[in-house]
Amino acid sequence: MRLPLFATIALLAAGVAGADPCRSGPRVNQRPGPYISVVSTGQHRGQSHCFICEAADKPVVIIFARHLSDPLGKLVGKIDKALARHKDADLRAWVTFLAEDQTVLDPKVVDWSQRHAIGKIPLGVFDDTVGPPSYLLHRDADVTVLLSVKQKVAFNFAYRAGELNDAAIGEIMKALPRIAAAAKK
Repeated sequence: MRLPLFATIALLAAGVAGADPCRSGPRVNQRPGPYISVVSTGQHRGQSHCFICEAADKPVVIIFARHLSDPLGKLVGKIDKALARHKDADLRAWVTFLAEDQTVLDPKVVDWSQRHAIGKIPLGVFDDTVGPPSYLLHRDADVTVLLSVKQKVAFNFAYRAGELNDAAIGEIMKALPRIAAAAKK
């Protein structure tokens, strides 16, 4: 059976689109906007808080996630340790989970953080699976990682479910010292 030309082109386009990297969140050189989440762990536990508001020009790692996964735990654990290495740059980091119901996800976030020994990085829940409106997070992005310094995104990483692996974590960790160094300039 032969497919009509337009059907063949549509199938090829669909295959190519699936291979494209996921794009999510503010682009490089855009400013990450303020947003409020309910904090699940850390100093502000149980409170609505805007971490981006207090970050000012400091280097920050902003992670949005839709699922509690082991690869995400590995990434956050590595960033947690990096905070101490880049203390002189006043590096900040936090994770915002996107959920339909913060009260349901909160205890799961706490358990997940304990299982992955997350110590310094605060974890919170944004009560909407779409995320903060100004961030334009892609619906297929399971994890979006933004590295920002001086109120501008320097690096943007986005991964569909199952794409956050050791190579991707290595890519993020390789970029992290660059925003810490840029903060000192």
